[in-house]
Amino acid sequence: MNKKLRTEAVDHLFEAILTLKNIDECYTFFEDVCTVNELLSFSQRYEVAKMLREERTYLEIASKTGASTATISRVNRSLNYGNDGYDMVFERLKEEKK
Repeated sequence: MNKKLRTEAVDHLFEAILTLKNIDECYTFFEDVCTVNELLSFSQRYEVAKMLREERTYLEIASKTGASTATISRVNRSLNYGNDGYDMVFERLKEEKK
């Protein structure tokens, strides 16, 4: 965990997010909290991560998501050297589908 990231304010934000019950509530909250571009950037990085885990090529990912190779590379670095947050979520979603 990045010590610079862990603050009382970030804890409060995450606690608020954990109260959301469905996708409609997520839209309502995140449209107030984020700009459209911020939300689109988050979703783009998530899609890039999914496609990287599916072993898609950078070219395929860039074409489908519009992400730059720099963004794809940063997401790939997070997948390989990060805190395993993406994989935790992917695994949970996979389990929910069963």
